[in-house]
Amino acid sequence: MEILNVKSKAFNEGGWIPVKYTARGADLSPDFEIINISPNAKSIAITLDDASHPIFPNYNHWVIWNIAVRSIIPEGISHGRYVGDLGATQGVAYGRNKYKGPKPPLKSIHTYVFTIYILDCMLDLAARSKKREFLHKADGHILQQAKLSGKFQSRRE
Repeated sequence: MEILNVKSKAFNEGGWIPVKYTARGADLSPDFEIINISPNAKSIAITLDDASHPIFPNYNHWVIWNIAVRSIIPEGISHGRYVGDLGATQGVAYGRNKYKGPKPPLKSIHTYVFTIYILDCMLDLAARSKKREFLHKADGHILQQAKLSGKFQSRRE
């Protein structure tokens, strides 16, 4: 099995996430290019976690699953439980069914991790589900996964 790779035009691995993709800006989800997707892939899922959250480690900001298999995920995925153009379902993260980008306290630098999952099935999972339910249902169905991390600081000078 080839190793899955992911990159984005928005930022490089370990780089600064532009304000446009954060809750301090337009709060748009970034684009992703997924390289070496398994030929057995049936769906894609994405999570976004704040790896630096001081109280809730890996605080979940976004979970979306049942994305139709494709090598390019566009930026600005629409809000709501169901994203028809991707065939996807957005679960509940940060209290909502939508992407919720980085928003650390002022001056603090947090690292955010996007994880791309390649699954061998479509998941039968309600839109009210959270990341833990997604991971439970995906267990045994993850063919590949890759991470892309970036950092953000509110009002960075």
